[in-house]
Amino acid sequence: MTAEEVADLRLRRYNATVVSLNLLNPDLMVLRVRPDFPRHPHHPGQYCTLGLGYWEPRVAGCQEETLPAGDETKVVRRAYSLSCSIYSEPGRLMRLEENDWFEFYIVLVRENPDGRVPALTPRLFALKKGDRIQVGERVTGHYTLDPVKDGDTVIFLGTGTGEAPHNYMTWELLGRGHTGKILNVCCVRYARDLGYRDTHTALMEQFPNYTYLPLTTREPGVTRKVYIQDLIASGELEERLGGTLDPARTHVFLCGNPKMIGVPHRDRDTGAMSYPQPVGAVEVLEARGFKADVAAIKLKGNVHFEEYW
Repeated sequence: MTAEEVADLRLRRYNATVVSLNLLNPDLMVLRVRPDFPRHPHHPGQYCTLGLGYWEPRVAGCQEETLPAGDETKVVRRAYSLSCSIYSEPGRLMRLEENDWFEFYIVLVRENPDGRVPALTPRLFALKKGDRIQVGERVTGHYTLDPVKDGDTVIFLGTGTGEAPHNYMTWELLGRGHTGKILNVCCVRYARDLGYRDTHTALMEQFPNYTYLPLTTREPGVTRKVYIQDLIASGELEERLGGTLDPARTHVFLCGNPKMIGVPHRDRDTGAMSYPQPVGAVEVLEARGFKADVAAIKLKGNVHFEEYW
């Protein structure tokens, strides 16, 4: 494609500008995007789409891509939960009216084990400040704090960049003066993947009811080396919480790896529930008296999940 053709496609297909791109490590970044349109009202925990044209460059070191004829003028899109850096400056919580961008927490997918070539993230990681991008005008999703009452215990369990909506939800809870305990658990492979760790450490110092627990699965000695499911089953989650898991006053939010979540399957004919293997957090929690949301029949429980991957 010629430079003129690319410029024309960008003009016609994009509606937002990259405000900042903070590369936390070569495969992890915090991206802020300012839409051309007024930012619509939304709730922490919701998501919108990001899109880039197949004509855009990709970073090196990713699975090789061969585009079918005609695809070079198309836009590839993906939904991302909105994230939040929580502070606008040290010790002061961010105020939405002070900015006009959306924040995203993105990991670079270099290769998919199923053979599908990653299309979007290799292009996102090639962006620079001032570049143009497409952002969805609709912010939506049911993964919000709507069921939480003041005084409830709130537990966030996330893996990798699945902590993005939990960051935003944490900001909302602390900003509205939530009085219940808040426990935010983030499980990653290596400590370098804890992109918001310093922020959460500062929050613990400022808010007595807030606890952040970082976990790693491949790096012992730096953070706690354990999987989230095992943390619940062993009772250590309650130790960190400083109280029992009371289903009557506790909401658990799960986001990230589907194997961690373990979404149950409901039989359409019998209504019977079955759990996937290996054992996920939903099964462990329901054995403790919790009840997961069931979207098919619009049943709201006290375990809420977002399948981020």
